[in-house]
Amino acid sequence: MTDYIFAPAPRPSLPVLGTEARFPVRRIFCVGRNYAEHAREMGGDPQAEPPFFFTKPADALVQHGAVIAYPPATADLHHEAELVIAIGTGGAEIAEAAALDHVFGYAAGNDLTRRDLQAAAKAARRPWDMAKGFDASAVVGAIRPGAAVPQGEIRCRVGDALRQQAPLATMIWPVAAIIAALSRLVTLAPGDLVMTGTPAGVGLILRGETCGVEIDGLPPAAVIVT
Repeated sequence: MTDYIFAPAPRPSLPVLGTEARFPVRRIFCVGRNYAEHAREMGGDPQAEPPFFFTKPADALVQHGAVIAYPPATADLHHEAELVIAIGTGGAEIAEAAALDHVFGYAAGNDLTRRDLQAAAKAARRPWDMAKGFDASAVVGAIRPGAAVPQGEIRCRVGDALRQQAPLATMIWPVAAIIAALSRLVTLAPGDLVMTGTPAGVGLILRGETCGVEIDGLPPAAVIVT
């Protein structure tokens, strides 16, 4: 048994539909600008860029139904509804044709963002870490097992207001292409999550509001921000 100076933090994990066993989370990768209209609303060109990635720490994970504190150092907290891939078997240099073989399942997610910090980081050409990787910034619902990519729509509501709505089929880079591209940069491992990008309509969440992400066929991912 390893003798630690202090007790290690608990392993972040997510519930899995149909079982009491939980999915242990290793890393969280995120795809930037994977819907054309969102790329445009953020000032980008959806035709000009290959997929690019950033990360959130695993302990930023928040489950459906949680009550979370409004994060410090921002006055511009934004929602970003996303389809989340749960990786079940790892690998490097994964071929796109074989990419879905590495999927354990899918979940709804919300890439919470301190937009004012992100804008400042972009203007200064600095990393986005503190805009994206803060505490409780990765909201993810229960995982539905199965490699088949969900169909239908993704939606985000703040209170009763529908803020984001788009067909999943309008992603610029589909699930298999994302997995293949990411596996050329890092060796994927069981427990990795990949947040696949958000459609247009990102916007403010205020204190006291409920923000929920819905994807057809998947459990929801909603939190209350206090």
